[in-house]
Amino acid sequence: MHRYKIWNAAAPTTAAIAKVATGTSIKTMLQLATPSTRQIQLISWGYSFDAGPSSAGLVELIQTDVAATVTAHVVSGVQPLDPNAPASLLTLGTTGTGYTATAEGTTTASRSLDTVLVAPSSSSAPSVCYSYQWMPDERPIIAVSKFLRVRATMGSSVNMLCWICWDE
Repeated sequence: MHRYKIWNAAAPTTAAIAKVATGTSIKTMLQLATPSTRQIQLISWGYSFDAGPSSAGLVELIQTDVAATVTAHVVSGVQPLDPNAPASLLTLGTTGTGYTATAEGTTTASRSLDTVLVAPSSSSAPSVCYSYQWMPDERPIIAVSKFLRVRATMGSSVNMLCWICWDE
């Protein structure tokens, strides 16, 4: 088994990782697409905002049966935690593994894996952060040909970074 981590932005090179605006309606910030040949087991996930929203929000980690239309990740954006690991087998593309959705698609079946309410705070509040690591016996498995999404529904737009760590 190999462990990987991915962010809702292109892999940083000469510049820092780019944060992404949530907007004020539901938006998939990060999507992973499992191939037809491999499932994944989640290890941990998390997010941070550069400021607290002025209105309450919600961040979800869900499995869906339909892809959002996203900015496609490239191989270098799916980072192995072991430098000797092979490239991930996740499906890349605008309806595969990527970030910053422009269209949500019509989900007909979903499975909620974690949901976090984000309390409103003033714009001068420190960053809002969340991370969760599953115990070994409770780690969710994402089946083949499914989509794992981090979605944000915010009352006011804030900049967000989110990530997922998994084994495949």
